[in-house]
Amino acid sequence: MVQPSRIAAESASADANDSSDRGRGLIAALVVSAATACVVLVLWVLGSAQQDPYIKASLELQGAVDHGGQLFRINCAGCHGLAGQGLVGPQLQGVSNQLKDPVLVHQIISGETPPMPSFEMEPQSMADLLAYLHTLS
Repeated sequence: MVQPSRIAAESASADANDSSDRGRGLIAALVVSAATACVVLVLWVLGSAQQDPYIKASLELQGAVDHGGQLFRINCAGCHGLAGQGLVGPQLQGVSNQLKDPVLVHQIISGETPPMPSFEMEPQSMADLLAYLHTLS
């Protein structure tokens, strides 16, 4: 004969397992949703960047690493560190391996991620800055 306390314990254990499974399922669904949102955002930025005349003009130019380094030290190093190692702003070492150039340009000019301000510069200066960012490793 099964004792009532054993039935209650087994029922509680089954309820805990069901709750745990639901929690894992919810977390998995949230992770998938967040990943999908990130992919959509990157595709949207890339699509709009290809249509943006400023971004297109900047990407068509050959950048000068030396001038880009000067621009970086003047405008970016205060937050991102002299070597792009990150301070107040995130680390930029290897950023060009992680993000495509249109996304980088959009990030720099948009000011969409405070506290980073938007930067307005001539397309040649942006091409120079991109060339320098490609050297950060």
